[in-house]
This record gives sequence, structure tokens and C-alpha cells, in this order.
Amino acid sequence: MSFITAIGTAVPENCFPQMQIAEFMASALQMNEHEQRKLKALYRMTKIAQRHSVLVDYGKPFSEYQFYPQSPDLEPFPTISQRMTAYQKFALPLCLKAIANLNQNITQKGITHIITVSCTGMYAPDLDIEIIADLNLDTTIQRTAINFMGCYGAFNGLKMADTICKANPEAKVLVVCVELCTLHFQKKMDEDFLLSNALFADGAAAVLIESKGQDKSLELRSFFCDLYFEGKQDMAWKVADFGFEMTLTSYIPKLVKSGIKSLIDRLLINAGITNKDIDLYAMHPGGKAILEAIETSLDITKDDNKYAYEVLRDYGNMSSCTVLFVLNEILKNASSSDKGKNILSCAFGPGLTLESMILRIN
Repeated sequence: MSFITAIGTAVPENCFPQMQIAEFMASALQMNEHEQRKLKALYRMTKIAQRHSVLVDYGKPFSEYQFYPQSPDLEPFPTISQRMTAYQKFALPLCLKAIANLNQNITQKGITHIITVSCTGMYAPDLDIEIIADLNLDTTIQRTAINFMGCYGAFNGLKMADTICKANPEAKVLVVCVELCTLHFQKKMDEDFLLSNALFADGAAAVLIESKGQDKSLELRSFFCDLYFEGKQDMAWKVADFGFEMTLTSYIPKLVKSGIKSLIDRLLINAGITNKDIDLYAMHPGGKAILEAIETSLDITKDDNKYAYEVLRDYGNMSSCTVLFVLNEILKNASSSDKGKNILSCAFGPGLTLESMILRIN
């Protein structure tokens, strides 16, 4: 067995109301009045109240935008090099903040493995090495980087940590997810880019996984993954000349709705339980429409999904680390009477990939 014994989350200090970001995007895209009305309606429909960014002027009028050097006509848009320089500057401090929020003495914990997860930036020597150096951890810690998997990346980090702990009961695995999605906002009028600009935000989460549980820990019980090739073109993540470009079509909720029931049925069979045994839900809040599609397909209520909605409202979609924010909310609100309750968790990403897991409150 393996257990999540602590979760720490972190967001940048810069917090912007969703409609202020809408104003920023309308200015950046040089929209006319009709286009601005449509954009603001889209932003209101997301049900996101606020989002965080490592960029201090992300919510300012675009004419005042200073972080990326601009020519007088605001072209060219920031290059991939500029965005990766920003990622290298901001990713580590946010990771360290999440690790500090674990409320564990990591330097004395005897960490044996570090797994980093990110799809919004990369460089070498990478975050895992910088974390070890900054925290003065043992240089012999085994390191793994999971990159470019999108919103389901945390599941792969957890699965790897679970495998490690089952193979070595003395292992103590630190999983760190960090995503700086706002570095990649796009100055394009395509529907895909308007939607992704409206949803994504920055954040980090750290998780400690061990083979021995404790009070208010989460047992990792079962995992199941599948691919839904019909959605291969509807969700994609590509490196382009001016940032990472997210393809996210409005067809995704329909694909999730048609594919998730079969996925969950097989997950439950593998775990030896039925849907009646599920007590709580930790769905990745990829967007309001996706959460509604899940509810329809699994016949659950918005209240069942309340933690996902709360995270979506307060933080937006932070890609891979978002589901860990949802799990953290469940853990923080758990009482002694919740011991033994089962949690169903899912996330989706390019492929179309569907990841799922069952956890139990210890």
C-alpha cells in the first residue's frame, strides 16, 4: 500500500478578477465592441471568479504591459525563449512555496525520490536538481521528470510514486507539480485560444507519498487509464514559435460525456467496488462544461462535485496540479467520521487521455 500523507499547494501572489483578465485580453487582441461583448460573456460563463499569475501586470491594460519586451505595435508577441526564461525564473520559488505548505520537515524526512511534473516549461539542470540544491537534500535522491502530459500529468506522478513505495516500503517520495499556464497566453482570435486564455492559471502542488499511512492520509487504492482517439484533434498541446499552443475545442465535454462511464466502470471493477461505494469526488476542473458532462454521465450532482467547483472558482484551471488542489480541499474538510470513505478522481488531457483513480481516507 501507499499513502498521500501530506499535500501542500501554492499560487502566485498576483491575483486578478476574471473580468479584469477579460479586459486585458480584449485589449491585447485589439477587439472591437462587439467582439469584446462576446469575450466577456465567455469569461462570465466559465464561473471562474479569479485567477493567479506569476506575471505582475497580467491584468493591466495591454498597452501598459511591461513583462515581455514589445515593439511599439505590440509585435512580435513574446517568443518561446522569453517565455522559457520567465518559467525558469518563477517555477522554482512556487515549487518551494508548495513544499513549505506541506508542513513537513522535508530536510529531515529522508526523501528517497523526487518526481517533478510540468507541461508549461522545461530547462536543464531541471527543477528536481534545483529543489535538492535549495533545500540541501541528499544528492543521491532518485529523480524523475514527467513533462508535457497536460492536465492529467499528476496522475502519472502519483502512479510512479505508488509503484516505488510498493517496491520499497522505506521509500519516501516527493511529487511536485508546477504549471505557469499564463506565460503561454496567445494573441489569436481562434475559438480554441479564446477558450484556453479564459480558463488557465498558475499554481503548484507538492505531495508526500509513503508506504505507511497516518490520520487524515489518503490511501492510493487503484488506477485506470484509457485513450479515446476520437478526441485526438480536439485537445492538443504544441510548442510553437510564440509559446505553447493549446487546442481545446468545445467538443471536449461531449467526448468526456461519452467516454467516462466506461472508464469508471472498469476502474471500479479493478478496485473490487461498485459506484455505490464511492463517497466523494475529486474531478479535475477542466472547465464548467466538463464538470457538467461528468455529472450527467455518472449521475452525480453539483454538490457531489463541490470541491472541483470551488477550486475552479477560486483558481481556474492550473493544468496538472489542479486535481491536487481538489484533493487537498477534501483532506482539509475530512473529519474522523470520514475515515474509510472512497474518493473517485479523474482528469483528462491530450490523446484524448482519460485518467482515473480510487483513494480512501485513512
